[in-house]
Amino acid sequence: MAQNGSAGRSVVVTGGGTGIGRAVSIRFAEEGHRVTIVGRRREVLHATAEELRRDRGLDVTPVVCDLADPDDVEAALDHLPERVDVLVNNAGSREMAAGTGPHGMLARWRGDFERNVLTAVLLTESLRDRFSDTGRVVTVTSVAALRGGGSYGASKAALHAWNHSLAAQLGPQGVTCNIVAPGTVAGTEFFGSRLNDAELTRRAGRTLVGRVGRPADVAAAVLFLASPEAGFITGEILQCNGGELLGR
Repeated sequence: MAQNGSAGRSVVVTGGGTGIGRAVSIRFAEEGHRVTIVGRRREVLHATAEELRRDRGLDVTPVVCDLADPDDVEAALDHLPERVDVLVNNAGSREMAAGTGPHGMLARWRGDFERNVLTAVLLTESLRDRFSDTGRVVTVTSVAALRGGGSYGASKAALHAWNHSLAAQLGPQGVTCNIVAPGTVAGTEFFGSRLNDAELTRRAGRTLVGRVGRPADVAAAVLFLASPEAGFITGEILQCNGGELLGR
């Protein structure tokens, strides 16, 4: 029996093949919900879905889609649930395009905007008419949106402003819209080889709890905001960073 509301809710998780998105998908599926994971890397997405179905018996369906491409999003709609109870906008990454001068700057800023903002906005807007009257939209951003972090932080901060508008628009139909802003989270692809033992120790020292985050920590925060008990919370930013940056 599901602990996160009635069993059988329809949940869509973007970037659900790895890291935080995978942890979120597992938590929802373990509680008896039907989970659709969306991402652009077919092999990764299908491998994750197959593993979770085969090894854990979880109800997980993969849908391959480049969420920054409006044509791809339109094509994916035929494969997404007709009713969506929970949408978790988790897909995103840092643009690593090299280059100097205005062209390099444009590539970096445009890439971060497309990877982090459009991937959430295009799908959410496309699913507006499918949200149930107790729907939940939870968007994963970053501590960089609050502390500062160049083009990546700016793109995540744009999601905060967008979420405020979205919450006002969808609130009258019973849909809540909230943000989870993680700090440093190990066990994802985001940092690559940069998050070595020395860097983990340094970042752990910036927190109040003496450790960096885990994908499961963020998944727990997402599940709370998606729960029936959180139905009177909307338009909020929940920091999930172990005290790395205090709330404000």
